[in-house]
Amino acid sequence: MSDIPPMPPMAPMPPTPQPAGNDKTTLWGVLGIIFSICCLPLGVVFAVLSLLEAKKAGKQPTLAYVGFALAAVFLVLNVIGVVSGALSGLSNK
Repeated sequence: MSDIPPMPPMAPMPPTPQPAGNDKTTLWGVLGIIFSICCLPLGVVFAVLSLLEAKKAGKQPTLAYVGFALAAVFLVLNVIGVVSGALSGLSNK
């Protein structure tokens, strides 16, 4: 027999990072921010998608939170504009 000691068990391989082109968290987050400014419902939808994707990928959901915050700010500004009558002059009646 040989005097070679047995090999120790190998450590598991670390998970491979996603390629930059497949980062849906950033995509949904940026779309959530953009659409929160011009179309509130779509902004909220994309922010939710960004939040879910970030939790699934184990990333920080910062862009989703920014999208939610912008949607909330613009919603409050729209409500104030409608209640105060500032937006009533925008219609062609």
